[in-house]
Amino acid sequence: MTDPAKKGTNPDPLTHKALARWAAECAERTLPIFENTRPGDARPRTAIDTLRAWIDDKVPMTACRSAAFAAHAAARDAEQAGAPAAVAAARATGQAAAVAHMANHAQHAATYATKAAGLHTSDSQSNQAERDWQWNNINPEIRPLAFPRSNNKPLDSG
Repeated sequence: MTDPAKKGTNPDPLTHKALARWAAECAERTLPIFENTRPGDARPRTAIDTLRAWIDDKVPMTACRSAAFAAHAAARDAEQAGAPAAVAAARATGQAAAVAHMANHAQHAATYATKAAGLHTSDSQSNQAERDWQWNNINPEIRPLAFPRSNNKPLDSG
């Protein structure tokens, strides 16, 4: 594993892909929020599908970058429609897809997923439940890369 304190560096390939897989899972949990609000807009789903293809060595990193940009464009469209939970869910997918380029996007995918969950239910317990799920579903060996500010259980980030 690469030292998480070194900004701008990616971890070894296995760790990088493990972070990408976790980021995809985090974002995918809130993807229905976007899809129910913006039916017919597949850009966030495509971002996750493209990231999973990168994990399986089926597409290059550049495909993930393009998919990430498209997911962020979907978030801007959702913002114009006044759908903040959908915005956060789309941003989670964009950040997840961007993990293929830079692993440190994983933490942002998780944060946006937490935000989407909280905005969707207007419930701080949803934020904490999402963070707890994220914490419990990442390999403890790579947890410092996903939660770099603390090796302790994270507080609600909503």
